[in-house]
Amino acid sequence: MITITEQHISDFKRDGAICIRGLFEPHWLDSLADGVVRNFENPGPYSTVYTKPGEPGGFYDDYCNWQQIDQYRQFLQQSPAAEIAGKLMGSKTARIYHEHVLIKEPGTRQATPWHHDLPYYGVDGDQAISLWLPLDPVPQDACPEFIVGSHHCAKMYYPKLFLTRKNYGDDIAGFETIPDIDANREAYKILSWKLNPGDCIAFHMRTIHGAPPTTHIKTRRRGFSTRWIGDDARFAVRPWATSPPFPEVKLAHGDRMEHPSFPVLWSA
Repeated sequence: MITITEQHISDFKRDGAICIRGLFEPHWLDSLADGVVRNFENPGPYSTVYTKPGEPGGFYDDYCNWQQIDQYRQFLQQSPAAEIAGKLMGSKTARIYHEHVLIKEPGTRQATPWHHDLPYYGVDGDQAISLWLPLDPVPQDACPEFIVGSHHCAKMYYPKLFLTRKNYGDDIAGFETIPDIDANREAYKILSWKLNPGDCIAFHMRTIHGAPPTTHIKTRRRGFSTRWIGDDARFAVRPWATSPPFPEVKLAHGDRMEHPSFPVLWSA
């Protein structure tokens, strides 16, 4: 039985990112690890490698494969993830938006650039959350980092290409270039944690976050993310191709996210 407390909900609303310890049982992590092997033996159409040939380590990802990979689908439909997301969002329902696997091998020099997720996506709303599960132990200095309270800011920042660090666009009304956080880290309150498998980071899709290189660790860092949306989510048309693109979704801007690609997997 899962326990999402009022303190968890309050902390999430305040900070935009929380870590809940020991939330997922080992059998779910073992199953997801099997799914990740299957995933990268036969990558999906959106799989990307971010390290250049000859560079040490390896940084790569894939997403939108849950309908083809049994272990992912079972996790989404049968694990506590959807209920956790719904309760933290304060929503009566939780729809899956997509799953996302990000892997950094030991020795990887690439940092994940500071960004927030919502401008990448074709969705708007306040009930929008990601659950990030480590499938390996993660020391704090290799953990994703989160800017406390940044989800409260009304600003929307250009998405960045992870390969080039360039903005998706330029001179587009309503979007700004994200500040150089690393050059002024003392100005921000930054959260990160030492993680064990079973722990879960929950963060708002507006929360600014990034992740350091893994040059100093001896084991890979596999992160399995699920992205969830709630009752107030609406389809959004962006000035760029969204990531994920969801070419099968033909909703209009402002429509409710009622589409087979985004099924409701939990109801209060």
